[in-house]
Amino acid sequence: MRIDLHTHSTASDGTDTPAELVRKAAAAGLDVVALTDHDTTRGQAEALAALPQGLTLVTGAELSCRLDGVSMHLLAYLFDPEEPALLAERELVRDDRVPRAKGMIAKLNELGVPVTWEQVARIAGNGSVGRPHVASALVELGVVDSVSDAFTPEWLADGGRAYVPKHETDPFEAVRLVKNAGGVAVFAHPAAVKRGRTVPDSAIAELARAGLDGIEVDHMDHDPGTRARLRGLAGELELLVTGSSDYHGSRKTCVLGEFSTDPEVYGEITRRATGAFPVPGTGGAARQSR
Repeated sequence: MRIDLHTHSTASDGTDTPAELVRKAAAAGLDVVALTDHDTTRGQAEALAALPQGLTLVTGAELSCRLDGVSMHLLAYLFDPEEPALLAERELVRDDRVPRAKGMIAKLNELGVPVTWEQVARIAGNGSVGRPHVASALVELGVVDSVSDAFTPEWLADGGRAYVPKHETDPFEAVRLVKNAGGVAVFAHPAAVKRGRTVPDSAIAELARAGLDGIEVDHMDHDPGTRARLRGLAGELELLVTGSSDYHGSRKTCVLGEFSTDPEVYGEITRRATGAFPVPGTGGAARQSR
């Protein structure tokens, strides 16, 4: 089995619609794909309706968190999307995205970059607007060569010249909310130093004691040495080890299935989840509660 547990669609900051994403996942030879858009499940219904035969969809979301001033992301799998507390927190995070983007645009204007809200909104379309959309605007304007080049201290990286913070959930609270909604919580790309500061291993240990299920080890932002270190840490803390592409369509260079999750780990994730089922086959209801 080939299992990719981290992808994004136009419901957040990917460039493929949810339907296009699942069709490409099947064409890439995947058996299981998770749709984990940022702080939203809006793309799930379309993905389920277009789900090709032979591909299983894991519903989920990537939650924006912050610990001691460090931004971090939590992958939440197979939770009940209508559970009130987690739904309210996701909406709170999403609602802060527009004023944040406008704040970054204002800073860029002060730096002499003629980016506009209309341009960023056009790029975001119906997705939850975020830094990658602002970064894409900088690419369009010729300010930087690629989206990744915009995530530097000169521009949009944490603490960068045009950076503006947004509401982000305390990760301990996020783990609690995910578990209470019947989901499984995995720390996304925990050592992606190219994105900025990362939390120390001691914080991962505390999160493990608080109910964190796993860490995403095999990821394009982790070099081989980092992956080996994280795999050892996961063993010490009895955490699940996942791997995935973090696919964003044409917005990033990663490809579907570039990294994958062991089928036994996937099986354990599905056993732990009580909020939703993985959905196989050719479509189904947007909500798959147990």
